[in-house]
Amino acid sequence: MTMVEPVAELNEPLCLQTPEILEKTISPLVLPPKTALKISKQDIRATLKASTIEGVFAAVFESATTGLLLSNFLLQVGASSVEIGILSAIPMLVNLLQPLGAYIADRTTSRHWYNLGIFGVSRLLWLVLVIAIVWGRQHADPQQLLQWTLVTVIAASVLAAFATSNWFSWMAAVVPHRLRGRYFGFRNSATSLVTLLGVPLMGLLMSTWGADPILGYGVVLFLGVVAGMISLGYQFFMVDVNPQAYPKDAESDRVPDKKEKILTDFVPSVLKNSNFLMFLIYFSVWTFAVNLSAPFFNIYLLKDLSLDVSLVTVYNSLSSGANLLLLMFWGKLADRWGNRPLLIAVGLVVAVTPLLWLGTGNYPFAVWVWLPLLHLLGGTTIGAIGLCTNNIQMEIAPIEQPSTYFAIAAAVSGVTGALGTTAGGFLAELPGMSLGALFALSAAVRLVGLLPLILVREPRSLSLRAIVPTFLRFKFND
Repeated sequence: MTMVEPVAELNEPLCLQTPEILEKTISPLVLPPKTALKISKQDIRATLKASTIEGVFAAVFESATTGLLLSNFLLQVGASSVEIGILSAIPMLVNLLQPLGAYIADRTTSRHWYNLGIFGVSRLLWLVLVIAIVWGRQHADPQQLLQWTLVTVIAASVLAAFATSNWFSWMAAVVPHRLRGRYFGFRNSATSLVTLLGVPLMGLLMSTWGADPILGYGVVLFLGVVAGMISLGYQFFMVDVNPQAYPKDAESDRVPDKKEKILTDFVPSVLKNSNFLMFLIYFSVWTFAVNLSAPFFNIYLLKDLSLDVSLVTVYNSLSSGANLLLLMFWGKLADRWGNRPLLIAVGLVVAVTPLLWLGTGNYPFAVWVWLPLLHLLGGTTIGAIGLCTNNIQMEIAPIEQPSTYFAIAAAVSGVTGALGTTAGGFLAELPGMSLGALFALSAAVRLVGLLPLILVREPRSLSLRAIVPTFLRFKFND
């Protein structure tokens, strides 16, 4: 692993290429002087390959510790909609700690070692739940397992929050902006392929335990932790970045005062950045609206419609498959048109999607046609939202303090996301309130959340009006 330090001058443009799997030369990358990273083509290529493999194993870990499999486990131990909403809110709520994590990470000398230490302990903590499941089958009741799950989720999420912004800063430093859409599109496609294949297999593994699906989840969780540690091992093949090596007098047009200190003047700096504030308003309202319903789609299928978990894993795999097929397409569009227009256009589709769940039920047409189509639509669109949301943050955040801006965005959206899942859980339990009504409410708030995005400015982004004629001439293989 190579330690890379920013240099004060870059005499020649640095031509960077994609990994061999992409094999397409892009235009030379020209970063602002005094903020450029002197990284060889070989180091860039090795880093992108290692990051992709790292993401593949991380996807296995994420599949085992979040989403459908965790929701099914919570239902098995008797969790209510309110409890599931609260548990879903915890990973988002602890994002309030990200600014502190960014401050600490920016004062280390290695993005890699900080990332390894924090995420390593965070992922190993899930072994506590594995032990609790194995021991609890003989000595504990389901309520105690629910409490152990709560403790594990809180502890692991708190630690992970300290390293998330460090990870984004690491990626922002080593992946050139001209390549971000295509590279992260490819990387996300690889992780979607793993989810496509892995979640049904893990769901099948849980089902093979028959009368003891809780123990089956324990086995799946253990395998997920192993995959998570392998993921961290591949980070040793990624080029490292020293945050302390940035020139202290580095200047940027987007930084109000080069003498500002992160702790004392960061908030005034953010308040002066109206573009970033507008993005925060969009991001927070959108996150609240999405999470108002997102944790309860699987609950609706498993509890209200009484569908088998293996069938629901197939639905989720269809979503991952659609995500896989189109992420490279979204990445190329984002590189060509910008992230903001895609967030608006695709966001409109995502906003109305919950309305399409109304009227579904446990009857043949819905089970075998309509619900699969909804998951295909969801996988097609939500991948573009996630990709463009991450990339637009890299574009509008100041170069010298990216981790701090990423952290404040994560903290604000974390709070609103947590409020969304918690509010959704309580609303779902109200007398006369159905999950269908909750889905409709989520759709309305999503439409409102898109309005601030119209005022966000993104460098190198085309306007929606300019995209229409460009779309007619667009060729995917250009």
